[in-house]
Amino acid sequence: MNVKHEWLNIFFFALILSICLFIVLDSAYEDPIWGFSTISLKIRLLNLGISIVAFCFAGYMYPRMAQSFIDKSKDKKRANWKEYALVFLINFIILNIIYLFIVFFITKMGFRWKELLLNYVTVSALLLLYYTVIRNRILFKNFTEQSLQLEKVKVDQLDTELKFLKSQYHPHFLFNALNTIYFQVDEKNTEAKQSIEKLSDLLRYQLYDIEHEVTMEQEINYLKSYIAFQQLRMTERLVLDLYFDPELKEQKIHPLLFQPLIENAFKYVRGDYRIQLEIKLNGNQIRFEIINSISPSRNTNNKKEKGIGIENLKRRLELLYPDKYNLEIQQTENLFVVKLTINT
Repeated sequence: MNVKHEWLNIFFFALILSICLFIVLDSAYEDPIWGFSTISLKIRLLNLGISIVAFCFAGYMYPRMAQSFIDKSKDKKRANWKEYALVFLINFIILNIIYLFIVFFITKMGFRWKELLLNYVTVSALLLLYYTVIRNRILFKNFTEQSLQLEKVKVDQLDTELKFLKSQYHPHFLFNALNTIYFQVDEKNTEAKQSIEKLSDLLRYQLYDIEHEVTMEQEINYLKSYIAFQQLRMTERLVLDLYFDPELKEQKIHPLLFQPLIENAFKYVRGDYRIQLEIKLNGNQIRFEIINSISPSRNTNNKKEKGIGIENLKRRLELLYPDKYNLEIQQTENLFVVKLTINT
C-alpha cells in the first residue's frame, strides 16, 4: 500500500472516530446530536483534532512497533498481553499530551472530565483496533512473502533435481559404454584394460558417492586413482610429490572438493613440470595444498582459464561449509599455489 492510500486510511479512521465521539458526547451532555451551538462546534473540533493527531502518530509508529514485536515473538501469529499493554500505555500517554496541548494552548476550553473520559475510552479502543489491523496486515504480508519464497525454493529444487538427473544420463551412458569396450579389448592389451578399469572406478565413485558424505580414506583412495589415471597421459618429465596424512581415515567430508584443484594442476602444469600435493590433518581441520609449476609466458592465460572452475568450487564450499572453510590462491611467475582448509 502506498503512502497516499495509507494517509487516506488514517483520515478515514479519524473521521469515523470523530462521528462516534460527536454522538456519544452530545448524548452525555443532552445536547442535540447534530446541533451547531458554539460549545458543540468547539467539542467537535477538539475531538476531531485529537483523533487526527492521534491516528497520524499511530500511522507512523504502529507499523514499526508491530514489526518489532513480531520479529521478537516466538509465536509470531499471536500477540501476548504485554504487547497490547504497552500499546495501551503509549496511547494513554500520547492522548494526555495531545488533549492537554489542544485544551490549554489552542481551544482554551478548560477540563470537562466526562468529556475527557469518554474521549479516552473511545479513542483508545479504536487505536487498539487500528493497531490490530496493522499487525494483521504485516503478518499477512510476511506470510505472502514467505509463501513466495517457499515457492521459489521449490522451483529451484525442482530445477536442480532436473539438472542432476540430466547430468546423470551422460555418466551412466559412458559407464556402460566403457564396460562394453572393456570386453572388446584384446586380453593381451593389459594396459588398455587397466586404464578402462581405473576410469570405470572413477566414474562409479563420481556417480554413486556424491549424494552423501564419505570418509577421508574413501576420498583419498579416489584421489590416488584419479592421479594415477592422469599420469597415464602425462610425459615422464612430470615430477610428482605426494603426501597423504595416515591419520586421515574416518573423518567425514563431502566428496569431490579436492579433485577440481588436482585436475587444474595436471591441466596447466608447465615449466619444470612439477606437482606437489599434500593433505594433512591438524586438529579438526583438513588442510589441502597443491602447487604446480607454470610457464611465465602463460601466466596471464592461467588466471583466466582457472577462473570458472575455482568459482564453482567456491560456490560449493559456501553451500556445504558456510564459515567453515578457507581458500587461498597465490600465483607467482613460476608457481600456482592453492591452499584449502576445511573444519570438519
